[in-house]
Amino acid sequence: MSGYFILTLLMMFVSLAIQQKLKSKFSHYRNLHLGNRLTGREVAEKMLLDHGITDVRIIQTDGELTDHYNPLNKTVNLSKDVYHGENAAAAAVAAHECGHAVQHATAYSMLQLRSKLVPLQNVSATILNVVIFGAAFVGFGFGGSSQWILGIILACYTVITLFALVTLPVEFDASKRALVWMKQQNIVTGAELDGAQDSLKWAAMTYVAAAAGALVNLLYFLLQFLGANRDE
Repeated sequence: MSGYFILTLLMMFVSLAIQQKLKSKFSHYRNLHLGNRLTGREVAEKMLLDHGITDVRIIQTDGELTDHYNPLNKTVNLSKDVYHGENAAAAAVAAHECGHAVQHATAYSMLQLRSKLVPLQNVSATILNVVIFGAAFVGFGFGGSSQWILGIILACYTVITLFALVTLPVEFDASKRALVWMKQQNIVTGAELDGAQDSLKWAAMTYVAAAAGALVNLLYFLLQFLGANRDE
């Protein structure tokens, strides 16, 4: 199991490094104030209105970088800094989350697939945690005698990896919709647009890192599983 935990720590380090870079970028672009003085909430309201979406609420949520769109209750949830911010980072995040609302309203196929995978992803993540930590606690390895454990882990990581890979086009598409709309409507111009693009690029990197981590773990356990079969 040492190889797995080393791999996990490595991917955790990469993820934390990207998170720190993202926070640094957002902190920088919070100082790039919009010439039109629109807040993140106002940007979101305008984007929804421009796309004919009237059944989505915009609400403030706690925390930092906790912004998200909830398709279940049709809410765009913006953190305090984004909700009230009058800067390139706030505009980019607000428009990105509204991009998900537009995807929902237009029945974007990858968003629909991702939504269907959410329950399976949650169950798989729970089972994975129980099995791996349970195996570590009682001293099981990942050898041939525990092939059934490897099978469960492999199945869970297959679902988790699929979910992470499906998430990528959903996030990229939402950012593309946001940037195209902001440029067309002159919400951001010049350096503001560059700041918005850079902010969303680093936000997307967090999803890329998650997908890469899931894929690496899937391949690791696939090799372990195949090796256990050969040893029988």
